[in-house]
Amino acid sequence: MNLESIILDTETNTLGGLPVQIAYLPCSFEQGGLALDKAALFDQLFSIDQPICYGAMAVHHILESDLVGKPSYKTFQMPTDTVYVIGHNVQYDLNVLKHCGIDVEQYKPICTLALARMVFPAAPAHTISALAYMLSQNQEQTRAYLKDAHNAKADILLTGFILKHIIHALKLTSMEDLFKASEQALTPKFITFGKYKGTALVNLPEGYVHWLLNQDDLDKNLRKALLNRKG
Repeated sequence: MNLESIILDTETNTLGGLPVQIAYLPCSFEQGGLALDKAALFDQLFSIDQPICYGAMAVHHILESDLVGKPSYKTFQMPTDTVYVIGHNVQYDLNVLKHCGIDVEQYKPICTLALARMVFPAAPAHTISALAYMLSQNQEQTRAYLKDAHNAKADILLTGFILKHIIHALKLTSMEDLFKASEQALTPKFITFGKYKGTALVNLPEGYVHWLLNQDDLDKNLRKALLNRKG
């Protein structure tokens, strides 16, 4: 089983909280396209030491009673040979894995949300559900999948479907090329906040750039873009 690349999704007890469900699906480039190893799909509920907030429960429909007797989230381990981690807003899921004691900096993240925004800029929305309907040739089947949406297993299967369309549109042939495309899609070109909101990074005053780079909580993609701007 090749686990170098996986599509990952988590469900949590609150926004950015502890994982109550983790699922991943191995995938690879085969004969010029993306192959999903559905037989090797991992899908597990985990017990946590905090309550599930009702807002999260309303999204994923996982009850605290579902977690009785399940292994602790602290026992989850990533496959040892994984390099590429794919997800829709993948950084959210990687941050969740930090609660499991996993060093997520070792992975190359591939964000299908950023890629979808780059490839399908005219799409009315870039959620998994909206993209799945937009790209589907069988909306009845898609609806059946979406009735399980916000279940981690269903989400990774739909993410894989969306990813195939992204790969086809960009004519990519390797996971490393997909990673580079994701990095490009994640790199901001304009500032989206503050008094210079809407200004291209290349046109920002040097003093403001210096101030931004001194902020400890600056988004890492914006930091990288600003550093590259400075040469």
